[in-house]
Amino acid sequence: MNILILGGGGREHSLAWAVKQNPKCDRLIVAPGNAGIAMLAECADLDILDGAAVVTFAEENAVDFVIVGPEAPLAAGVADALRAAGILTFGPSAAAARLEASKGFTKEICDASGAPTAGYARFTDRAAAEDYIRVQGAPIVVKADGLAAGKGVIVAMTEAEALAAVADMFGGEFGEAGAEVVIEEFMDGEEASLFVLCDGKDVLAVGTAQDHKRVGDGDTGPNTGGMGAYSPAPVLSEAVLDQAMAEIVRPTVAEMARRGTPFQGVLYAGLMIEDGRARLVEYNVRFGDPECQVLMMRLGAQAFDLIHACAEGRLGEMQVTWASDHALTVVMAAAGYPGAYAKGSQIRGLEELPEDSSHMVFHAGTAGRDGSVVASGGRVLNVTARGATLAEARDRAYGMVDAIDWPGGFCRRDIGWRAL
Repeated sequence: MNILILGGGGREHSLAWAVKQNPKCDRLIVAPGNAGIAMLAECADLDILDGAAVVTFAEENAVDFVIVGPEAPLAAGVADALRAAGILTFGPSAAAARLEASKGFTKEICDASGAPTAGYARFTDRAAAEDYIRVQGAPIVVKADGLAAGKGVIVAMTEAEALAAVADMFGGEFGEAGAEVVIEEFMDGEEASLFVLCDGKDVLAVGTAQDHKRVGDGDTGPNTGGMGAYSPAPVLSEAVLDQAMAEIVRPTVAEMARRGTPFQGVLYAGLMIEDGRARLVEYNVRFGDPECQVLMMRLGAQAFDLIHACAEGRLGEMQVTWASDHALTVVMAAAGYPGAYAKGSQIRGLEELPEDSSHMVFHAGTAGRDGSVVASGGRVLNVTARGATLAEARDRAYGMVDAIDWPGGFCRRDIGWRAL
């Protein structure tokens, strides 16, 4: 098959790496790709938010199957345009992608399906939101309703912090995403991620993971898009997984189908787990980044078979084969991230690192320049390893981190600490 993956980050590099191992893959194109992806696939300069342009490109290149990586093209309706043109596509419609594109919509679905989640209120008026915060007190969670690249959620431990977050959102800090604000009760517990493939009717859990959102060791400093992750997540036991599927995921998928907007793709349920029970924090409608990297490391070539079956509506006949292993990824980011950071610093030592089923450096924000790799984003590399134990995976990953010569970068040194 000729396969096109849309996106250019670490998630898409790991998807490309897994797809490339599958014998069904004849030709692999990634748009726009990055310096790491260019080593295993063709990269194409394409506006992935323009559905018509993506359809034209797919037709001109005899693409059989499109995998949409990030949320923005999904919210923009790129999957709808591809399906309308008769091109097999993995990823939800724009209507179904509202599960990520609107926090308020997700709350509405939870209300309709009875899925356990935090108490909440929605606001389009700053003064009303501030009054609500003063009544509720802190800690409290303030969310921009729309897509904000993983940064539109503020867990406010003080009332002042919550009021400042509301001021930022209504003041345009997150653009259109902050035009409506959702304020939620603070949930105690441990957070973990559950990834479920859905073909509109059937669902299949394909893995658990836990990521580290804050920039500094010991979960300190501002929230980021994710500084590392590991899989599986021990807190998501079989019992918790069964409860989450029965009370959260299946009712959601059924409600989406009932509304005439069936969900097809990967549903990423962010869960808060306390006393052996899960409540929904949020949905994403694509693989997490960097959680995808540890999932792909563990799934390997079968990931493509599962994704392909999902797109064709054959999920009911599939099952996941897990090795009893662990994977861990460490994000190397540009100094200054998640604030202002410099681009263009050279990264050395990558070519000496092992690349096999237990060791991979997935590129997230890199570009090629004069034969060398340079940083082109905030989160730049995902140094990923597998092991028989989580400790072994961690030691392998940090061994690779220590071999990378990049003075302009930094990472957390404690990825996996909750489980370890």
